Amino acid sequence: MTTSQTEHLHSRLSRFEDMFPGHRTEIVEGNIMVSPLRPFHNETILMVWAQLNQQPAPEWGLVSDVAFPFSGEFEFCPDLALIPAAEKNRNRSAYSPDLIELVIEVVSPSSVRNDYEVKDRQYAARGIGHYLILDPCKGHIATRWNPGPEGYRGRDLLPYGGKVVVDTGIGRLTIDTSGLPVDPDA
Repeated sequence: MTTSQTEHLHSRLSRFEDMFPGHRTEIVEGNIMVSPLRPFHNETILMVWAQLNQQPAPEWGLVSDVAFPFSGEFEFCPDLALIPAAEKNRNRSAYSPDLIELVIEVVSPSSVRNDYEVKDRQYAARGIGHYLILDPCKGHIATRWNPGPEGYRGRDLLPYGGKVVVDTGIGRLTIDTSGLPVDPDA
């Protein structure tokens, strides 16, 4: 996808950015999706960011809630994505999904289908090597690897409470899930 195509697709979503404060906006299956943010959602993102920020080589950097236009039907804003630091440092509002080495989503009650099904297929079909789904609603982490056209062929589901190690193409990354928040209604 060219920069011009990326900017054109992002311009569709950018019109809505300021209309829904406290909400996250994405294009999923051609529809504008607006999801309210919850404290455990944001807390999980911050805690995982703090853990991962210093682990990869300096050539890699984390971004959060910036647009990755996949097509006219899909424009995602991952909770966390690991991309080359040189690209991150360009400080754009939209990037090519081909840059993503690792993508992380945190589940909200309104995002269950998107995180576990839609994004699983889209991220895998795009060849993103690793996808992690942190679920404060259920207190577990789903790890995905070995992408294919229909989704990830490698899958694990682990309860919060220990360290999860992900062997990526850029090295080993570790997330300690023991302190991550879990919804008391889970």
